[in-house]
Amino acid sequence: MFELIQAAENTYYINCPAKIGIYRQPDDKVVLIDSGNDKEAGRKVLKIINEKKWTLDAIINTHSNADHIGGNRFLADRTGCGIFANGIEKAFCEHTVLEPAFLFGAFPHKHLRHKFLMAEPSCAKGIEEFALPQGMEVFFLKGHFFDMIGVKTPDNVFFLADSVFSESLLGKYPVSFIFDVAEFLKTLDFIQTLNGELFIPAHTDPVRDIGPLAEVNRQKVFEVMDCIKNICQTPLSFEAVLKGVFDRYGMVMDVNQYVLVGSTIKSYLSYMLDNNILDMEIRDNYWLWKTCSA
Repeated sequence: MFELIQAAENTYYINCPAKIGIYRQPDDKVVLIDSGNDKEAGRKVLKIINEKKWTLDAIINTHSNADHIGGNRFLADRTGCGIFANGIEKAFCEHTVLEPAFLFGAFPHKHLRHKFLMAEPSCAKGIEEFALPQGMEVFFLKGHFFDMIGVKTPDNVFFLADSVFSESLLGKYPVSFIFDVAEFLKTLDFIQTLNGELFIPAHTDPVRDIGPLAEVNRQKVFEVMDCIKNICQTPLSFEAVLKGVFDRYGMVMDVNQYVLVGSTIKSYLSYMLDNNILDMEIRDNYWLWKTCSA
């Protein structure tokens, strides 16, 4: 783990739970793409950079989930590098209580205030303020989180963050986290149009052809929606829908899974309501969800 792998002439990635990208510029200054899940990850990243006699110039955060920004604070304190993120993600980097608060829908209790959901805060600037190396591009990958972006290096290598997950991971965690289902599906359509030498998602192996993996993720979205439709044949509260999804997939609920899967199921409910797949009503002070009649 935390092995440096060369993906192209000047493009590398660190193989770890949430892959970290590295682009080496001609002057041996490097741009980091994400920073790992905590300061220990940051420490390991800096050790690799120092061993190569490179200099850390900047960190681009694809999005602000704790496992992608956890090394920011350590690396910035040690090197003075800049940190850059897009849109709302910038605020989440600076005020990391926002992630567990957003997931819980209120001030997060002590069981949610931990490094898995709440990284150390770091001072980020907008990605538009960063002078990208010549030939580097950033692009929108909305859906998984608010304003997630991807990065294309000049070597034509695409870092795709959490826009797709592996088939094996979707088997283990069948309800992958999604903030906006409509945007997630649009992103899957978009990445299938890309022409690259290599595609590197954060949580699965690099691939030469992203199409099959995008399709696996698309079909999983449709499968989860079918599951919810079947559960909601009779009007049910959100808690009952959530239990039904957990039972259907044989998942075991804990505090983290409650907020992560629960938030995702609410996003599905919103998408399905907006697209007239589900209807809702408030009855006897319960908010109930029901599949629309054909």
